[in-house]
Amino acid sequence: MSRDLLFKHYCYPERDPEEVFAFLLRFPHVALFTFDGLDELHSDLDLSRVPDSSCPWEPAHPLVLLANLLSGKLLKGASKLLTARTGIEVPRQFLRKKVLLRGFSPSHLRAYARRMFPERALQDRLLSQLEANPNLCSLCSVPLFCWIIFRCFQHFRAAFEGSPQLPDCTMTLTDVFLLVTEVHLNRMQPSSLVQRNTRSPVETLHAGRDTLCSLGQVAHRGMEKSLFVFTQEEVQASGLQERDMQLGFLRALPELGPGGDQQSYEFFHLTLQAFFTAFFLVLDDRVGTQELLRFFQEWMPPAGAATTSCYPPFLPFQCLQGSGPAREDLFKNKDHFQFTNLFLCGLLSKAKQKLLRHLVPAAALRRKRKALWAHLFSSLRGYLKSLPRVQVESFNQVQAMPTFIWMLRCIYETQSQKVGQLAARGICANYLKLTYCNACSADCSALSFVLHHFPKRLALDLDNNNLNDYGVRELQPCFSRLTVLRLSVNQITDGGVKVLSEELTKYKIVTYLGLYNNQITDVGARYVTKILDECKGLTHLKLGKNKITSEGGKYLALAVKNSKSISEVGMWGNQVGDEGAKAFAEALRNHPSLTTLSLASNGISTEGGKSLARALQQNTSLEILWLTQNELNDEVAESLAEMLKVNQTLKHLWLIQNQITAKGTAQLADALQSNTGITEICLNGNLIKPEEAKVYEDEKRIICF
Repeated sequence: MSRDLLFKHYCYPERDPEEVFAFLLRFPHVALFTFDGLDELHSDLDLSRVPDSSCPWEPAHPLVLLANLLSGKLLKGASKLLTARTGIEVPRQFLRKKVLLRGFSPSHLRAYARRMFPERALQDRLLSQLEANPNLCSLCSVPLFCWIIFRCFQHFRAAFEGSPQLPDCTMTLTDVFLLVTEVHLNRMQPSSLVQRNTRSPVETLHAGRDTLCSLGQVAHRGMEKSLFVFTQEEVQASGLQERDMQLGFLRALPELGPGGDQQSYEFFHLTLQAFFTAFFLVLDDRVGTQELLRFFQEWMPPAGAATTSCYPPFLPFQCLQGSGPAREDLFKNKDHFQFTNLFLCGLLSKAKQKLLRHLVPAAALRRKRKALWAHLFSSLRGYLKSLPRVQVESFNQVQAMPTFIWMLRCIYETQSQKVGQLAARGICANYLKLTYCNACSADCSALSFVLHHFPKRLALDLDNNNLNDYGVRELQPCFSRLTVLRLSVNQITDGGVKVLSEELTKYKIVTYLGLYNNQITDVGARYVTKILDECKGLTHLKLGKNKITSEGGKYLALAVKNSKSISEVGMWGNQVGDEGAKAFAEALRNHPSLTTLSLASNGISTEGGKSLARALQQNTSLEILWLTQNELNDEVAESLAEMLKVNQTLKHLWLIQNQITAKGTAQLADALQSNTGITEICLNGNLIKPEEAKVYEDEKRIICF
C-alpha cells in the first residue's frame, strides 16, 4: 500500500501517519516528496523482476509502488525531487526535468588550490602534477576527495621538503587511504616544537599495528553482516583503547543506541570501514583463501547468469543477477563490498610488499596474493564468457555491465603489469560495449591498464558515462588498438578532442568516432577536421548536439569534401546555420562515398536549404538526408522537388518540424511521379492541415502525420 511505502520505508512524520496520509490523498498537489541518493538505496534493483500489480486490495511490492509514485500514477499532481549520483540512468517516464550538479570543474579546482595554497609556486606545482596524473585529477572533481588529496599533498610536501616534486609513481585510492591512516597515527605521537616527526611509513604502521588490527576487527565483523553501526560492547571487544578512538576513524553517533543507555559508533565514512576490513583480511594470519575472497562473491553474478534482459539500466547493478531468484533484501547496497575488494587488491599489490612484510609474514602475503591474482583472472574471463554475444559486422560484441568496470578497478589497483596482461588475455571479444556503466574518468586508467595489452585491434563503446577530458587522456595507452571509439554523452570539451586529434592521427586506424552530445565548440571542430584529413579509413563521424556554429561547420564540411572514405556524418543539434549548410552543400556535390548526412536542428533556413537541394542534383552517393527541426519553407520544398526529378539515389528525406505548407507538399508529391528511388519523405509537424494531408493518402511515400 502507498501508506506503507511512505511511512514504513521512507519517512516518519511528527503527526499521526493516518492524518498525514489522509491529507495527502485530498491535496496531493501541495506535497513534495524527496528521494535523496536513490542510487545508494537501490544499487541492485531490477524492476523487471518485480511483478506489476493492479488489484487495489492486494499488497503491492514496494518497488511497484515507488515506480508508480515517481511516474505520477499514484498521488497524481504531487511533486517529486529525486537525487542520484552523476551518470545514474533513471527511466525517462520518471523524469520531467533533469538538473546536473557537477563537482569541481578545472576553474573550481584552480580556485580551491589558491585557497589551500596561497603561495603561487605551490599552486603551480600542485596543478602541474595533477595535470600529469589524470587519475588523481579526476578524483579532484569530487570535493571530498579533492580535500583529501590536497591534504596528502601537504603531507608529502612536509615529508619531502626541498624536493622539487612528489615521488614519481602512480597514486591509487589505496595509497591515499594508507597516507590518511599514517597521518592520523602520527598525530597520536608526542609532538615537538623544535623537531619534526621523521618516522617512516613502515615504522608508523608497525607501531600502530594493534590499533589497525582492532579497527579492522570491528570493520570486518560489520562488513560480514552489512552493519555500519556498532555498540559499545562490540567496539570494546575488539580491544580498541580510548586513545584509539581519538584517531577519528570511528565516531560516536549523536543518538544513543536502541536501549537508550548505550553509546553507538560508526566509521567516519563507508569507504573507511571497507579499507580497514581489507587491512584485517591482509593482516590476520588466520584468514584463509575462502574468507579472503568472500566479498568478491557478494557482488559477482552467479556463474553463467543470463544477462540478455539488460538494457540501459535503471540503476547500476540491476542486471548482474541474471534471471535467478530475487534477493531477500532488494534495498541492499553493495558499495561496501566493492570498495573492500578494491582496497584488498591495493594492499596485496607488489608495491605494498615492502610496507606490509613488517606486519605480515612473507609466506602469508605470497599465499594471499597468489589466490587473489588467480581469482581476478578466472572471474574476469568467466564473466566475459557468460555474456551474450552479438556479431556486428566484423566484430564480436559483448555488452558488459558495471561488474566489469569494478573488476578493472581492482586489477588497476594491483598496479601489476603481469595481472594486466593476464586480464587482457581473458578478454574474448573484440568489441566492448560499456554504455550506461557509470564509468568515470578514473576508470579509463583501469581500462587502459588492461586494454593496452590486448594483442588485436578493438572497438570500444563508452557512450553515456562520465569520462570528461581527463578520461580521454587516460585512454591514451590504448589508442593504438582502437578502430571504433564511441564517447557520446561524456562531458568532453575541446581539450579532450585535442587529445583525440593528437593520438588518433598517430595511428590512423580509427574508422568510427562518436562524440554526440558533448561540449565541443568550433575550436574542437578544428581538431576533428584534422582527424578527418589524416585518418583515411574514417567512415562514421557523430558530432550531434554539441556547440558547433557556422565557423566550425565550414571547416568540417571542407574536411568531409576532401575525404574519400567518410560515409556517415551526424551533426544533429548544432547551429551551423545557412552558412554551414552551404559549406556542406559544396561537400555533397559529386561526393564519392557519403551516404548519410544529418543537419537536423541546425537553424537552417531558405538559403541553406536551397543550396543543399541544388548540390544534391550532382550527387549520386547520398541515401539519407535529415533536415528535421529547421526553418525550411515552401521555397526550399520547391528546390527539393526539382532535385528529386534528377536525383534517383536519395531514399530517405526527413523534413519533420519545418515550415512547409500544403503548397510545398504538393510540389514534392508531383516530383515523385518521375522519381522511383525515394522511399519516404517525412513531413510530420509541418504547416499541413489534416484535411490537406488526405490528398496524399494513396501516396505512401509522403508521410504527413
